[in-house]
Amino acid sequence: MLSVQNIEAGYGHIPVLRGLNLEVADNEAVAIVGANGAGKSTLVRAILGLSPPTTGSISFNGADIGARPPHSRVEDGIAVVLETRGLFGELTVAEHLRLSEHAGSRARRPDGFVRMSLEEVLDLFPVVREKLSTRVEFLSGGQQQMVAVARALLLQPRLLVLDELTTGLAPKVVQEILQALGLLRARGLSLLIVEQSVKLAAAMTDRAYVMSLGRVVHEVRRGEWEQALLDDTLSKAYLHG
Repeated sequence: MLSVQNIEAGYGHIPVLRGLNLEVADNEAVAIVGANGAGKSTLVRAILGLSPPTTGSISFNGADIGARPPHSRVEDGIAVVLETRGLFGELTVAEHLRLSEHAGSRARRPDGFVRMSLEEVLDLFPVVREKLSTRVEFLSGGQQQMVAVARALLLQPRLLVLDELTTGLAPKVVQEILQALGLLRARGLSLLIVEQSVKLAAAMTDRAYVMSLGRVVHEVRRGEWEQALLDDTLSKAYLHG
């Protein structure tokens, strides 16, 4: 599905990513973990077309998307929830969802793709249903995060990118979001999750790439999460643990 091959990217003439490679397959959940400054957010920006790579390639379902404009990612089948959420405080929850529902209805998808209805998304997040008429600026941080995820799902993605999804959220809210992600995985949605907490990454994904100084320095392969959690070498070496 998503293939990042030997990319370098950064800001202007300042390089951040250096020869980075990663893969996300169909129906797979993959984490990117690393300490602050590892280059995780720059990688997300490169995938989204906000910081195009200067070398290397980014492909999605076999098509090179590295040089395509950011707005084309919705057409490609990629949706994102950024750490900043990108919500508009003066709009209601319903207005946010209607905008995404309209954009998602126009997105190209392959035959057999099962689209998520608004009702299905609201069933995932009952609190969002309760707050449909509320302006986003009056919601708690956890409620805003659920709105951001719901909005992304209505774009009908094949790959959902989640950047620091749980930062600053109460444990109860984190558990509600983890439960929703589990249901999404059962539907076959692919996930790429940027997360500082190894424990949360293990709860949400099949495997992980560990980043440090703009490079992938370690890979936690499928079936290795349990050992990675028991062994604190990884945390101490790369995650400031």
